Amino acid sequence: MAKLLEIKDLEVQFNMRYNTIYAVNGVNLHVNECETLGIVGESGSGKSVSMMSILGLVPMPPGEIKKGTAHFKGTDLLTLDQNQLRTYQGNRIGMIFQDPMTSFNPVLSIGRQMIEALEKHQKMGKAEAYEKAIHMLDLVGIPNAGQRIREFPHQFSGGMRQRAMIAMSLICEPELLIADEPTTALDVTIQAQIVELVLELQERLKMAVIWITHDLAVVARLAKRVCVMYGGRVVEQADVLELYENPQHPYTKGLLASLPSENRGTELKSIAGVPPILRKKPQGCTFADRCSYADPDCFIKVPEFMDLGNNHFSCCRYGRIEN
Repeated sequence: MAKLLEIKDLEVQFNMRYNTIYAVNGVNLHVNECETLGIVGESGSGKSVSMMSILGLVPMPPGEIKKGTAHFKGTDLLTLDQNQLRTYQGNRIGMIFQDPMTSFNPVLSIGRQMIEALEKHQKMGKAEAYEKAIHMLDLVGIPNAGQRIREFPHQFSGGMRQRAMIAMSLICEPELLIADEPTTALDVTIQAQIVELVLELQERLKMAVIWITHDLAVVARLAKRVCVMYGGRVVEQADVLELYENPQHPYTKGLLASLPSENRGTELKSIAGVPPILRKKPQGCTFADRCSYADPDCFIKVPEFMDLGNNHFSCCRYGRIEN
């Protein structure tokens, strides 16, 4: 299957007044056409910054892309200026943002915000654009779409706002959808509905999906492959079943071990220590100070991605670690 997006050696930092935050430190990942890729990790691991930076959505300054490439169907997005990037933003690459409350303009109707992309990218007339916007709202399960399209964001519930955000991100029928923790603020029932909706729309529109989350249960339901991020790097990558059944990186093992067990009375495990703040550029393994396997070399040498077979890669000096 052909690669749709391939990111190599991406480094992003934020130059603050008194210090620098090294948010992304050499990310390598790809997503194939029509594939769902899950990106998981704790808050601050660089998941959202990696995706937003390739679309020019990181404010610069203070943000700065120091290094890397992001090829989308042969075009390096990081070499494009803002005008050129706009032909990709919302058109060929859609994005569902984390909080629909702050992603909509509160003083414009839902319909006005939806048709803007069609008028700009597809040069569609207002009447035709409204018809397509109504169709998309109906497609994502919003009742009385013809009436509700005239309403404002505050008139929608949380779940309905998220559905409207999905409709807006898909209105130009993009080849790639980036979903940045779109179910975080929703209750479990609405979460399940949104996941099923995205799966259905992906099948219908034949698009690829990158799903960013810290919820391992959601990834198990959605993704074909999973990238685990920590400290601004991808530390493990594998097909979803392989990753859950045979995790190899110590961080991935810790994440899976921290999930609640079905057996009552089982002690809930946690990963010792805290995530790195990254005020200094990591010299060795970013997980070394929390890892029970670490030796002195782990703190000074950046581990390489090791091919463990079966489409499974781990960024650990020890390679395969037995349970």
